[in-house]
Amino acid sequence: MEGFSTKSFTLKLIKGSWFMMFASFLIMSMAGIPYMFGLYSSTIKTVLGYDQTTLNFISFFKDVGTTVGVVAGLINEVTPPWSILAMGALLNFFGYFMIWLSVSEKIPTHVWLMCLYICVGANATTFANTGALVTCVKNYPQRRGVVIGILKGYMGLSGAIVTQLYHAIYGKDEKSLILLLGWLPAAVSLVFLPTVRRMKVEHEEDELKVFYRFLYISLGLAGFLMIMIILQQKFSFDRGEYGGSAAVVTFLLLLPIAVVVAQEFKSWRRLNKPAAIENGISPSPGSPPLKNTTPMSLLPKKQKPQQQQPIKTEWWKNVFNPPPRGDDWTILQALFSFDMFLLFLATACGVGGTLTAIDNLGQIGQSQHYPKKSISTFVSLVSIWNYLGRVMAGFLSEHLLVKYKFPRPLMLTIVLLLSCIAHLLIAFNPSGGLYIASILTGFCYGAQWPLLFAIVSEIFGLKYYATLYNFGSVASPVGLYLLNVNVAGYLYDKEAKKQLAMAGRIRKTGEELVCNGTVCFKLSFVIITAVSLFGALVSLVLVLRTKKFYKSDIYKKFKEAEEAAEEVEEEENDDGRVVRNGGGGLMEETKHGLRQ
Repeated sequence: MEGFSTKSFTLKLIKGSWFMMFASFLIMSMAGIPYMFGLYSSTIKTVLGYDQTTLNFISFFKDVGTTVGVVAGLINEVTPPWSILAMGALLNFFGYFMIWLSVSEKIPTHVWLMCLYICVGANATTFANTGALVTCVKNYPQRRGVVIGILKGYMGLSGAIVTQLYHAIYGKDEKSLILLLGWLPAAVSLVFLPTVRRMKVEHEEDELKVFYRFLYISLGLAGFLMIMIILQQKFSFDRGEYGGSAAVVTFLLLLPIAVVVAQEFKSWRRLNKPAAIENGISPSPGSPPLKNTTPMSLLPKKQKPQQQQPIKTEWWKNVFNPPPRGDDWTILQALFSFDMFLLFLATACGVGGTLTAIDNLGQIGQSQHYPKKSISTFVSLVSIWNYLGRVMAGFLSEHLLVKYKFPRPLMLTIVLLLSCIAHLLIAFNPSGGLYIASILTGFCYGAQWPLLFAIVSEIFGLKYYATLYNFGSVASPVGLYLLNVNVAGYLYDKEAKKQLAMAGRIRKTGEELVCNGTVCFKLSFVIITAVSLFGALVSLVLVLRTKKFYKSDIYKKFKEAEEAAEEVEEEENDDGRVVRNGGGGLMEETKHGLRQ
């Protein structure tokens, strides 16, 4: 192509918004490692001699770290995204490296130290989310459902992706898995520090098609991982076979760069079309006619509207007087709103219940006498369906919202009702029920997050989205503590002690407390089912309150801003030239005429 420069195109590629999306995919594909707790929790329990209540207590701090990202959000309000990603990388490495040292018995440890380490390591996830996802949503506000869905989808695949890499690098050493969780996500974030940033994105006509291409690639990755999970359950893989699997996973992770290069090259060609200019602009053969070929001097100049000075009001007077839904609310206006309370309560019930199931999958499988290989399969199935729940909730809710005005809170209600089926399957343990329960649990858990974060952005605006996004996540550990520690962990240990007493045995110091049978988790998940049902009813109240808002065009202000930017722009330079966007590239009026 005439005028093509490899160097300048490469710079455009690296600085472009699509390459930033690719970098965000890789960062998010490593950000979901806290959900792999079920793979190494038994190692912590065995090596350090913890009972189930203590293990669930540590798990609670893991989930506190994973979801309490208010600090990351507040920092993001005043610092660039690269600083957030750098802090997250440091926290991730420190937390998991200290856990590895403790489990490897290289340093002495206590329960409170393990809680601290896992909380710090898991909290790195909130920094990755805030640095990458929040930035992408602000760059693509009219595609927020799609953006959140696919980025959260990659995060949902983290467990299955890192599992394949772990077996290829370390074999089956579970202690080394913890070490891998320490250095790999940190390295990926550090590599892409300069790439993720806030930028003014010029929206393209085929923008949605590009996102769908990313979706198809991620579906291919998820499909391959599903096949490998099934094969690895039926056959014993050696280190080399795991290496081949990891190579394919790495290839599919990097494949979106092909879409990025193709899209940027397409943009490059559009902006650098050769034109023969004489007394005007002649477009290249086959290109669409240019808009606005009227000489600039003959076009009327638009009068700039006078901006009214906003009336200043003390911040505390507006806390309980918020703007309409969809405008930019302040942090306090959002936090003290009834809509946020309903969303927080529904999320605490829903996410708290599904996350309790995920965190206890290992112990549920053991108590119901599933083999260890099947338990590993459950964890991987949760990861795959977690991904599918996230991308489906993101893409489908966006499609239904735009085309049919279908409110996102109503989809949240449906997901919460679906999770009740999974909880009942765990409680009553029909034949093969745990396989179906792990699929439904992963799907419902994954689907709730894009819906929550999209609803927050739509109702309360994007100005303080980094903080409000992370505040919404706080609902998870609140629900998890009540359901996992105070319900599931407590009732499990109570039944285990009862079985020990019936067997006429006394528990030895440091002995693992083990419960056998469906009864270990039956009452717990009956209670969790009731709580999830209550959460569905709460979200239904939010549906009724926001019905009118979702029937309107919630993206209207973004469309108007984009239309205003696409209008013929006039800008007088110091030397008297006028630059105008004529639809086929930038046109410049000079004393010699028009040139493109």
